[in-house]
Amino acid sequence: MAVSVRDVANAAGVSVGTVSNVLNRPDRVAPATVARVLAAIDELGFVRNDAARQLRVGRSRSIGLVVLDLRNPFFTEVARGAEERAAELGMTVLVANSDERSDREAMNLDMFEEQRVFGVLVTPVADVLSRVQRLRQHGTPAVLVDRAAKEPGFASVAVDDVAGGRLAAEHLLEAGRRRIAFVGGPVALRQVGDRLEGAQRAVAAVPGATLEFVGTGALTVAEGRAAAARILERPPGSRPDAVFAANDLLALGVLQSLVMTGTTRVPEEIALIGYDDIDFASAAVVPLSSVRQPASLIGATAVDLLVEVAEGRVPQQEQVLFQPELVVRASTSG
Repeated sequence: MAVSVRDVANAAGVSVGTVSNVLNRPDRVAPATVARVLAAIDELGFVRNDAARQLRVGRSRSIGLVVLDLRNPFFTEVARGAEERAAELGMTVLVANSDERSDREAMNLDMFEEQRVFGVLVTPVADVLSRVQRLRQHGTPAVLVDRAAKEPGFASVAVDDVAGGRLAAEHLLEAGRRRIAFVGGPVALRQVGDRLEGAQRAVAAVPGATLEFVGTGALTVAEGRAAAARILERPPGSRPDAVFAANDLLALGVLQSLVMTGTTRVPEEIALIGYDDIDFASAAVVPLSSVRQPASLIGATAVDLLVEVAEGRVPQQEQVLFQPELVVRASTSG
């Protein structure tokens, strides 16, 4: 049977209120009484029920984080950055996976609201602002992660994906490539759409350059392999001479297909660049060029911003937008 606060009070010869003060406001209790209560806690093996306490005070020490895909090392690193920063503040992070599905995203947000978490960090599948607004009205602050909030009044931490898409395409164009394929999807994901837009802008500025869209159903290695297989079904003269993949997992899948056939050399025949610069990018059989996002910093910054919003402070910067960085490796510079 679990030991209760009343059991501790009886053992220490004090009131339940005194035990509560020792646990929450020990400065209000005489040192001798504190020592007696702590001795009773040790003797009985009392474990404080923080969940029940949080329900009473209405504020948890846990932050809910909803990400698009936990299989993607980029989001693992975002979560790690958030956890490390939260730990410094005496808080924890609860991670949930939407798997790029709006229904699971909604379920996770509902769950976190019911648990009365301190606040929510969410990488949205699509348009989530109305849901975020409801969370705020119900007393749960929220910050968008890896998605810039273009609307005023909403806090967000992201990378300029339009600039990142432009960086990737400009690098391929500067390497002399003129038939570029963008592999990615679904375009309903703002990150994918923004990276495509950036690439389109870069290609439009170079006479004779073209950009084709090769759609995928998800941002996974398997979808990258399938997209590359469709490209390789075409006659060599009609294939792109470069591929810009919307993330590194897709790029690694494309690379696997190209290498496994043994008929297409990377980068001599098809140059390849990804996005995110996950750890696997540099360790690929042909080290992968990529556009780097500061994943850990994104997570940590999101926690800081959430705390400011939750405490009613006016953030110095409500919508934080980091700039991406081009990382060039062998897959584009053979």
